[in-house]
Amino acid sequence: GAGPPTMGAGPPTMGAGPPTMGGGPPGSAAPAAPKAPAPVSFYNTGGGGGGVAGVTGQMGQMSVGPPSSMGAGPPGPGAGPPGPGGVPAGVPPGMGGGAYGVPPGMEGGMGPGGGLPPGAPAPAEPIKLDPDAQCDTRYMRFTAGKISHSEDGAKNTKVPMGVVLNPMAMDMPGDNDPVDVVNFGATGIVRCKRCRTYINPFVNWLNNGRQWRCNICGYVNEVPSTYFSHLDEDGQRRDKAQRPELCKGSVELVAPSEYMLRPPQAPVYVFVMDVSAGAVSSGMLNCAVATIKECLDELPGVAGGRTQVGFLAFDSAVHFFNLKSSLSQPQMLTVPDLAELFLPLPDDLLVNLTDCRHVVDALLDALPTMFASTRKLDCALGPALVAANRIQSHIGGKMVVFLSNLPSVGEARLKHRENPRALGSDKEHVMLNPSEEWYKTKAIEFSRFQICVDLFLFSSQYTDVATLSCLPKYTAGTLQYYPAFHASRDGVKFQAELKRCLLRPTGFEAVMRVRCTRGLRIANFYGNFFIRGTDLLALPNCHPDNSFAFDIVHDDAVLATNLVSVQAALLYTTSNGERRIRVHTMAIPVTQIAGEVVKSVDVDCMCNIMARQSLDVALKSGLEAARHKLQTACVDMVRGSQPGGQMAPGMHGQPYGQPPMGAAAQQQQAPPALPDALQLLPLYTMALQKSIVFRGGTDIRPDDRAFAMMRLNTMPSEESRYFIYPRMFALHNLPDGAGLPAAEDAPDEQAVGKSMRVTLPPMQNLSADRLQSDGVFMLENSLECVVWIGRATSPQVLQALFGIPSLDEVDFNTVALLEQNGSDLAARVRRLVTALEEERNVSLQIHLVREGDQNAEPRFFRYLVEDRAAFNGGSYSYHEYMSQINRSTKGMY
Repeated sequence: GAGPPTMGAGPPTMGAGPPTMGGGPPGSAAPAAPKAPAPVSFYNTGGGGGGVAGVTGQMGQMSVGPPSSMGAGPPGPGAGPPGPGGVPAGVPPGMGGGAYGVPPGMEGGMGPGGGLPPGAPAPAEPIKLDPDAQCDTRYMRFTAGKISHSEDGAKNTKVPMGVVLNPMAMDMPGDNDPVDVVNFGATGIVRCKRCRTYINPFVNWLNNGRQWRCNICGYVNEVPSTYFSHLDEDGQRRDKAQRPELCKGSVELVAPSEYMLRPPQAPVYVFVMDVSAGAVSSGMLNCAVATIKECLDELPGVAGGRTQVGFLAFDSAVHFFNLKSSLSQPQMLTVPDLAELFLPLPDDLLVNLTDCRHVVDALLDALPTMFASTRKLDCALGPALVAANRIQSHIGGKMVVFLSNLPSVGEARLKHRENPRALGSDKEHVMLNPSEEWYKTKAIEFSRFQICVDLFLFSSQYTDVATLSCLPKYTAGTLQYYPAFHASRDGVKFQAELKRCLLRPTGFEAVMRVRCTRGLRIANFYGNFFIRGTDLLALPNCHPDNSFAFDIVHDDAVLATNLVSVQAALLYTTSNGERRIRVHTMAIPVTQIAGEVVKSVDVDCMCNIMARQSLDVALKSGLEAARHKLQTACVDMVRGSQPGGQMAPGMHGQPYGQPPMGAAAQQQQAPPALPDALQLLPLYTMALQKSIVFRGGTDIRPDDRAFAMMRLNTMPSEESRYFIYPRMFALHNLPDGAGLPAAEDAPDEQAVGKSMRVTLPPMQNLSADRLQSDGVFMLENSLECVVWIGRATSPQVLQALFGIPSLDEVDFNTVALLEQNGSDLAARVRRLVTALEEERNVSLQIHLVREGDQNAEPRFFRYLVEDRAAFNGGSYSYHEYMSQINRSTKGMY
């Protein structure tokens, strides 16, 4: 966003000059994303054509590649086992003298330590990478633009190495950045015979194009005769520009028949609906069936007549619905015996939507009235899940579950374990871990049958989100939580999120594997998935909202290359029944100079990785241990970025971008307190420690915290940057242009939106000092909007924004939010909110908070992270926190 206004008591920086990295809080700017691949029509690279006739079967036999019989073969002529430094022996003279993965002339010695040793030759010129050859950062984003050449160098800088990965990030309609589709035909997919890496722009071509060296393992492969092309004077294939897989970092390969073991999976949707008294009285059931009916015509696969649907309902019993096409009305069959559950009609509970559409419509019209007078409070979720599994286990698909109460009868019933006395104690994290293994075990079973669970929770009381979240966690699903749901207040958000869940582009029966250059290894994965073996991620469904992350560590003491690569391959089935392999490849230069690593840090991506790492610590050791890990990581990186391990004398405690009076000479004599890339690190670290996920105190309920943890663990960097440090805008005095369409060339930090770019107003510092009693301020954090209204706000502003003349005796639950009443201010604010939602594909529910409201105001003040927080370890302002980081960096604990 745009930088904040200067202020005398504003938050300090670690040195003179405005922060330049990140793009979250005031004064920041997002790093430029590489150019996205241009749209290209279907492309054949081989002599044969082909659609896809089948699809992979059971997960245990799936891999991102052909069966083992298609595995590594012997090297061709001129190739041999790797020699010293990872260069294969037998490479023709003049063709392979350098480190693999490096263009000729770019090789360089790799000495130990953070800088060049005495007498060492000057470093090679910087490696120049074609931006088009890199995959877009919205797909794959590394924590730094360069990587240390040695394990010791990485330990010295303390910069965590990791990648945030969103393999289908730009598949939503309106993104206009389709991935090129490549069909190798009779040639077969070109892959490394040893490590199975897919051909990509960063391989080296040898022997006049007859061989290629893998940029992951260094193996020299033969080029198939039907894929051969001569090289140009730069050592690149002459047909490079015509082959997307050789010039673009992201491509989608049509998988041949050897990648499939069963017919294509049809898109399947089984709805498991709570029909207890709580679900009916809150309006949840009405909202759900209305949204489902609205989406039926647009479900993936409907156009081809392939989509199948089924419905289950549960309260204290399980209700099945016969949807046979020959019926004029659906038949409900109830099984009250939960101990001996069976399927009353195995063949007609899952039906083709096109063939049985009239019966499905009749069921959705009748469901709300069927249970309108129910008084049953119990929820038999466990038996309902078992029944749904039996219905769809032969084919897989998506299971959409709606729950309005704590499961109380049948297997997998849960107990109320919320203990207010444990809040803020060293035992609080026990309530954030699952209490029942049944849900994890069942989720892993679902994953084996290719079933993904999307879970929607609505309870007005304790629901044990920590335990129930195992269902989406291990099946690559999503979790949505609406505490104390009421249709009049929360219905719009619920319906928008359910619609997105059902209609977003979805890959079925997916698996994903990530590979990195030899000398590095992947240490940990984060996100929603079940990992099979050591590195195969099982994803029954994959969609644009799936975000994963993983740590990368040095496996060798010194890397034998000047350029390392990371490749992610996602094998999945489209809703049209085609088997595809989505391949993303990125390359990261290697450096011997520690300062270059620090200067290249992507602070948004790094904080995303740090947050996910700390989530594991919080669940295992407690919230205090997680906060300590965050602060230790920050201190270590600050210390590692400074010569001699200490911060240089600098200007601390100043407003954003404001040097102190008379500091010009000091700026010339002393280096900056922090590199530009780390200017926002202390602020983000403090914000994380005070966030709903990690903060201490007794004001966060276990269900709220467990949901926030689940969401943070699946957020892409673009979304987590504002979850960590929310954006706050003043609405009562929007400057000219704010909330209006932006110019076509407006930079990303000044505009937001997709279909229409909207100019952002200036960001405000997250401090109560910025609030005014005659003002209205909106704060958004990627999940919700909270609007704070000062008690002295003018009647004109109140009327324009909310349609009310004053705040006296107004129930905010009944106020029409940002009412469209013809006022220019309301239209600009609504346009701004719509653009924010569109930018991050979320639905932002707006909560109104009146100044002085003792019940609602703490919810808003919780996000003002630059002020002191009321919990042990958080009682410091940003200025005080910076002083603490400064002392810790210098060893003055």
